[in-house]
Amino acid sequence: MKLSQFKFNLPQELIAQYPALNRDTCRLMVLHRTTGDVEHKDFINILDYYDENDLFVFNDTKVFPARLYANKEKTGARIEVFLLRELNEEFFLWDVIVDPARKIRIGNKLFFGEDESVVAEVIDNTTNRGRTLRFLYDGDHEEFKQLLYSLGEAPIPRYLNRETEAEDIERYQTIFAKHEGAVSAPAAGLHFSRQMLKRMEIKGIDSAFVTFHCGLGQFQSADVEDLSKNKVDSEQMIVDTPCVERVNEARDKNQRILAIGCSVQRAIETAVVGTYGRIKEYDGWTNKFIYPPYDFRVCDSLLSNFNLPISPQLMLTAAFGGYDETMHAYDVAIKEGYKFGPFGDALLIVD
Repeated sequence: MKLSQFKFNLPQELIAQYPALNRDTCRLMVLHRTTGDVEHKDFINILDYYDENDLFVFNDTKVFPARLYANKEKTGARIEVFLLRELNEEFFLWDVIVDPARKIRIGNKLFFGEDESVVAEVIDNTTNRGRTLRFLYDGDHEEFKQLLYSLGEAPIPRYLNRETEAEDIERYQTIFAKHEGAVSAPAAGLHFSRQMLKRMEIKGIDSAFVTFHCGLGQFQSADVEDLSKNKVDSEQMIVDTPCVERVNEARDKNQRILAIGCSVQRAIETAVVGTYGRIKEYDGWTNKFIYPPYDFRVCDSLLSNFNLPISPQLMLTAAFGGYDETMHAYDVAIKEGYKFGPFGDALLIVD
């Protein structure tokens, strides 16, 4: 397929700036992929489509305050430093993105905080905007990490076009977040409240968890017209034994399996074995890029937010729901005023 097939006009006012007042009170569109029929519901109605012993698979990654600001030595230029991942605890090494990158070269020092008490030195160029920083810190690693995070803010997407607020660090986090490592929230999971999880438990719907550390690739649009040549950044993921056992049991018993978000679909499809829809343990990295046509072998339904044009999440959603059916649903969503983005409304795709 072609990149241009995933372009559409999205009015800026349909990109949600903030989440619903309560996590589970957003709108829910339901797309029946076999017929293309669309239903308009509230998110609390999602459980109506599932029965006892069906399985919801969540992503339990935890977002950390990855966006910081620093001043460059001598010039005092303000630099955005986006933390990607810690490379070495002993030497306080971090992989980061800097902006504007043209001003930052090997050997430069960056000063963080109002008192500029945290200092880092640029020791390597990794990509066009990527750098490796060595923080010049003499002390305990955990104390350093707490200090560094205290200087950061929630890494909400820039396309929201608003300033980050203190409350965003909670808003941009699922209630079941456990394993730190994401710089982008698994947006579909943001809709689940503690009350919703309790209702699942009462109905007998089971849960399993993968860990997929959503990276900057969640913000990056495809950039080649021929999607077969598109590349995505690798992201770290773990599918552990309890998850494998529960997913495989559900497959064996023909129970329904709902992937809560595109990151879960990518993790499950990375861990799948053979053609029978069973998965195995996985602890590593994936750069799996899913776009139509694609044969999903495990999950039979998908929950996603409404994604932006030419985004990898939209392409995966269209691969699952069917290109024509999904793009029609998006047309309906725009006409009906559904909200897009990580704080927006939800789309449930079922058979």
